[in-house]
Amino acid sequence: MATSSISGLASGLNTADIIDQLMQLEALPQTRLETQQAAEKAKLAALRATNTDTTLLRDKADILSKATTWQTVKGTVTGAGATGVTVKVAGSAAANSFAITVDKLAAKHQLGFTDSADLNDVVVTGSSVKITSHDGTEHDIATGDGTLTDLVAAINASSKDTGVSATAVKTADGTYRLLAQSTATGATTDFTLTNDDGSDLMGGATVSAGADAQISLGAGITATSSSNTFTNLAPGVDVTLDPTAAIGSKATITIAQDPTTITDTVKALVTQLNSLLGGIDSLTATKTATSAAGSLAGDSTARAVRNSLLETVFIKGGTSTMADVGIQTDRYGKLVFDEAKFKEAYAKDPDAVAAMFTSGATTATDGWAARLKATATVACDRVSGTLTSAISSRDATVTRFTKSIADWDDRLELRRAALEKQYSALETALSGLQSQGNWLASQIAGLPSWS
Repeated sequence: MATSSISGLASGLNTADIIDQLMQLEALPQTRLETQQAAEKAKLAALRATNTDTTLLRDKADILSKATTWQTVKGTVTGAGATGVTVKVAGSAAANSFAITVDKLAAKHQLGFTDSADLNDVVVTGSSVKITSHDGTEHDIATGDGTLTDLVAAINASSKDTGVSATAVKTADGTYRLLAQSTATGATTDFTLTNDDGSDLMGGATVSAGADAQISLGAGITATSSSNTFTNLAPGVDVTLDPTAAIGSKATITIAQDPTTITDTVKALVTQLNSLLGGIDSLTATKTATSAAGSLAGDSTARAVRNSLLETVFIKGGTSTMADVGIQTDRYGKLVFDEAKFKEAYAKDPDAVAAMFTSGATTATDGWAARLKATATVACDRVSGTLTSAISSRDATVTRFTKSIADWDDRLELRRAALEKQYSALETALSGLQSQGNWLASQIAGLPSWS
């Protein structure tokens, strides 16, 4: 706790400045601690950034280490009828090609009723109508007042249960006719709609039967679907017809390996690794005549991580190298990715290329992505990672510095208080001496003089 002082009233000295200068000398150990702490914080931030980048690298490597990532087939549609056909391909689909002809499109079952009426006309005999589904299930639908409006509303309100919807269609003379149709398409969506006693509703109906979609694949093979989508037409291949597709139109569906997506994924992994290697190089750089040292200059952990990551590109044993698929190191210790060479190798033997990246039966047979994932995990594992351990150690050091600096705050506060008290006592003593001197001088001046 600081004490009050009177600066230089008796001595004429600027004791406040003197105390401040003495305190600067006293604070030198704390200043050195603050400098050391700032350096540790910079190293801690650098290690955390490196750990984050290593984690991102591990996650990208994990994707490419999985066999499913390499199931990269793509479906394309060509031919005169291509605009009316789309194909969706799952990773399990095999390379193939086949032609299709559109025979029929899927259709809803429809009933167009004969009698016309105004919307407010009563068209129902009784208080309900009966919908009988394809499987014989009967649904009694209450129709309120029995008007055409009420009938349409009642049918639509029950669509979830009956699979039937309805609308009132305005005709040329201004009256309306009832159109009822199945909510789904297909040959098994047929139904009947009658009065509750089984008699014809609104004069009976003209039927437009529901139909399955059908395509021909040649050699006497046809495929049908209750909708316009043929799910698993071939394993992992779904084909969908557009409702406007022309009957008789032809298209060719081709399932083939698609190198574009997997090439981009491999390129992203190489880019992430190079970014991490470059970051470590910058952080561990030594001081030169033109540049300052990096935050992690001399840090063995970061350099060890760099070296171990780069070494994963080298295959131990065997006759192949990652250069065979366009990945190799340059003279700066970075990776170079030749996209054209990769695509060429992948098109020639996709399974062999995938094996050079994915997890093997044992760690000894792991591909590059699997090796890279394992090495990155050793560095960034939450519990035992080498970078994680280094971060914990630096963090503890920063905490110790914080405590030591706070302890020095207490020491310096006590020291300042002591100095202020000391100089205040000095000023008080000098003031007392000056008072005594002045009194003696006045006493001497009052003595009689002798001639």
